[in-house]
Amino acid sequence: MLKKELIDQVSTDLSLPKQDVTAALEIMLTTMRAALIDKRRIELRGFGSFSIRRRKARSTKNPKTGTTMDIPERQTVHFTMSRSLKEPLIKD
Repeated sequence: MLKKELIDQVSTDLSLPKQDVTAALEIMLTTMRAALIDKRRIELRGFGSFSIRRRKARSTKNPKTGTTMDIPERQTVHFTMSRSLKEPLIKD
């Protein structure tokens, strides 16, 4: 689902103008982005949680050339789904 499709669906479901839904979604995403940058955990009950995890530095081979490359340590966003989201996905 694309961001535009999400906005269209919420706008239809709530009978709200798309401009209002777009503004609310942008505020939500900006707030979530700022929280993750501050290394704070985001928990959306019934959906899941987002947190920052550190990946260690490692060496790997470039499959195309065969040369060894060093990948530096970095931070990534990790998503853990809630049980109420996980259970229906497991049944399929």
